[in-house]
Amino acid sequence: MVNRATVALVGSESLLGREVRDVAATGDPGFTLRLIAAADYETGRLTRQGDEPAIVEELTAESFDGARAIILAGAAESSRKALELSGDTPVIDLTGAAEDRSDARLRAPLVEDENESEEGAGTVHVIAHPAAIALALFLRRLHANDPIVRAVVQVMAPASECGEAGVEELQQQTVNLLSFKSLPKAVFDAQIGFNLLARYGEEAPVSLEETELRIERHLATLLSLPGEGEGAPMASVRVVQAPVFHGYSISAWVEFESCPGVDSLEQTLFTGQIEVRGKEVEPPTNVGSAGQSGIAVGAIEPDRNNAEACWFWLVADNVRLAADNAVAVARQLV
Repeated sequence: MVNRATVALVGSESLLGREVRDVAATGDPGFTLRLIAAADYETGRLTRQGDEPAIVEELTAESFDGARAIILAGAAESSRKALELSGDTPVIDLTGAAEDRSDARLRAPLVEDENESEEGAGTVHVIAHPAAIALALFLRRLHANDPIVRAVVQVMAPASECGEAGVEELQQQTVNLLSFKSLPKAVFDAQIGFNLLARYGEEAPVSLEETELRIERHLATLLSLPGEGEGAPMASVRVVQAPVFHGYSISAWVEFESCPGVDSLEQTLFTGQIEVRGKEVEPPTNVGSAGQSGIAVGAIEPDRNNAEACWFWLVADNVRLAADNAVAVARQLV
């Protein structure tokens, strides 16, 4: 057997961790995952990695011995502990815990120039917010062919953006509403079931505005990266919490210097990372995007009040988009 590089996955049982495992198992990433617990109760759990049984190891300094990279996919506490124990091993952060470190670098291989050089030992690779990655893919592709004047986007975020706790709270709220019971509000501090939220309640651990600002920061960085579509203007972004479990739905309005028309825009957008659904088929949905890589775009319509603008409908699996980029960085590092 050929010896394969090892990548440690901290938080292997989280939503993000399981998605990383699925991405690694369905392709040939060139490395083997070592599953590390994010919490004590996960240690020693028997699970599967691909077709093979695997044991979830305890998070200790020894658990990183020989690892070529470390992926952080658990809670903030386990991510901070892993960062303290990581030494000179490169870290791939899916949680945002390391974003403020001086050695942190924002990463999104699906957007980056393939020829861009990589940094080595000790570097912290923070995976960009998946909504920013989706928008950067879309806007850069358009701008490379038909210069954009301005864009306005509304991101409808799923409960899974808040991890398993968010998914469970939406599920429990939905059940309780139908049973006329009180609603759990630990994550959103507001009714999310059968509802749309422009802001969370005041007691929510993370505000929707913080998420919005993070998406804007990451999008601005990704739009400025060298390569095709470099210099696309920054979009105005509004994030709304939707009562769905998984997947983004994004409504985008884009004004061009000279609008080329719907047929031309469909041809422009079609790439390996962007599925385009023309007028002859149903527009993409967040449910249909589950487990799919990249983004899907459809329902492209001219703005009836602006001859140089069009409306677009984008969807993407938020968890898969993040995992795809994390695995791509890990593949570069090993």
